[in-house]
Amino acid sequence: MGRSTQDGEQVVASNRKARHDYELLERYEGGLKLTGDEVKSLRAGRASLVDAYGRVREGEVWLEGMHVPPYEQGDTRRHLPVRPRKVLLHRREIEEIGHDLAEKGLSLVPLRVYFTHGIAKVELALARGKRRHEKRQAIAKREAQREMERAAGRRR
Repeated sequence: MGRSTQDGEQVVASNRKARHDYELLERYEGGLKLTGDEVKSLRAGRASLVDAYGRVREGEVWLEGMHVPPYEQGDTRRHLPVRPRKVLLHRREIEEIGHDLAEKGLSLVPLRVYFTHGIAKVELALARGKRRHEKRQAIAKREAQREMERAAGRRR
């Protein structure tokens, strides 16, 4: 089962590696167009965003590479585990995302899939890939912060 948060969201899958590999610039929330079996499988907490990415195609945003395994108690005609799934966003947001992807060379990265008020949602972010030295600097900064917090905790 997914993790519940204080505001009624049930997180099904999250992409923790995205925060490490990318500099997240702008976030968007959109609905997911799914089949019944996919919804059941997601409610059981079974999904993976490991190789998932977003793409704008013909004025629509698609989430590709998200793995949703078939629902065991479902129909014998199973859905494909990895298939493009349509993300429902406002036209203005889609145009903005398409422009940024084309002009600025950014990526559209899914951060998490969750249910809010019974509706499947995906949080997408426009992101710029970090280079290797930027990742090392971020790790060093995080370690230094932890060390300072430990030292402050010992003095108390």
